[in-house]
Amino acid sequence: MSQILQTPAEAVTVTEANASAARPAAREVSAPRNMAVDAYRGLVMLLMMGEVLQFVKVSAYYPHSLFWKILAFNQSHTEWAGCSLHDMIQPSFSFLVGVSLPYSIRSRQRKGAVFSTMLAHTVWRSVLLIALGILLRSLESTQTYFTFEDTLTQIGLGYTFLFLLAFRPTRDQWIAFSAILFGYWLAWALYPAPGPNFNYAAVGVPADWHHLYTGFRAHWNKNSNLGQAFDVWFLNLFPRKHPFVMNDGGYLTLSFIPTLGTMILGLFAGQWYLAAAPRQPIRRFVVTGVILIALGAFFHFTGICPIVKRIWTPSWTLFSGGMCFLFLAAFSWIVDVKQKKGLAFPLVVVGTNSIAAYLIAHLWEDFLHRNLLTNLGPKPFLILGPGLQPLLLGATILLIYWLFLHWMYRRKIFLRI
Repeated sequence: MSQILQTPAEAVTVTEANASAARPAAREVSAPRNMAVDAYRGLVMLLMMGEVLQFVKVSAYYPHSLFWKILAFNQSHTEWAGCSLHDMIQPSFSFLVGVSLPYSIRSRQRKGAVFSTMLAHTVWRSVLLIALGILLRSLESTQTYFTFEDTLTQIGLGYTFLFLLAFRPTRDQWIAFSAILFGYWLAWALYPAPGPNFNYAAVGVPADWHHLYTGFRAHWNKNSNLGQAFDVWFLNLFPRKHPFVMNDGGYLTLSFIPTLGTMILGLFAGQWYLAAAPRQPIRRFVVTGVILIALGAFFHFTGICPIVKRIWTPSWTLFSGGMCFLFLAAFSWIVDVKQKKGLAFPLVVVGTNSIAAYLIAHLWEDFLHRNLLTNLGPKPFLILGPGLQPLLLGATILLIYWLFLHWMYRRKIFLRI
């Protein structure tokens, strides 16, 4: 997993990440880890673990505070169209998978791995990612809960395709990226839109929901689209307690297709890193990011395709991918240009052990929450008043997360698949 969610220890300077990829590379002098990528990954994981801070509860206690409203908004997913900081977790996670892949391929080639061996390993990783995603979603269920819309399964479904694309010329990669987004948009546009008498209540959407579109954009309404129709067929092929009718959040299995587009954008970034080394392609990242954001906004505001993270529209791929490039440029500037490595260190601790951080965020919260309140009682967390109790409790849990990851970091314990 470290080669999927992390950059390998040796970054190699090459002119193109996919150049001569089919043959073992000559042994070269290894370079330090790409600390900027580690720091960005650490921020992403910290945002996910930071859900324990419970800004939404604090904001509810202080309903007139704009400060807490802003924090709560950015720790929640937008209901439909738009983007919050929290919405950037999954695309950043997926984007960084693409950034890491050229490094991973180079590292394995330097060790003498051939294409067939790497492909078999990649397929195995994909299966493990899907299985782990399903496992984590099934922990509170009496039977396996087959779902494929979470971060790990979405990455797993697209990862082998990304690996194969990494061995193609750059032109083919751009063609594949464009074909994926256009083909996915066209399929949704051709699928019949819900009519004026569509029973939204039957799929968990109130008829007066404020985010329902009309006209052409109705093709992207919640639980009444192509992806929903696919899931009603596909997910009911698996054993379930009850037949699948809809996903409460509107999330879809087919989102792995445009998510693959996000990973391809990361692949470009990783290849540009290697091609520019030892320099940092910050300007290229910024220009690409601005263009992608502008394209996504153009398609959204013209009504061609709305920016909706929950169903991962092609416009969302463009917009969020542009944001990822800007994040990456910012971290490269801070870490590599300004040499603020000490400032980045707390994030690096988390980013270099991302799979451990992911599991901790999903498995430890309830356990720590119960035990802290049981053993310490609520009084220590009430010192700033009842309104901030969830924040102090969450901050304590988050500190425990980080200290454990720091302990692993100091002892060079990195959880891998």
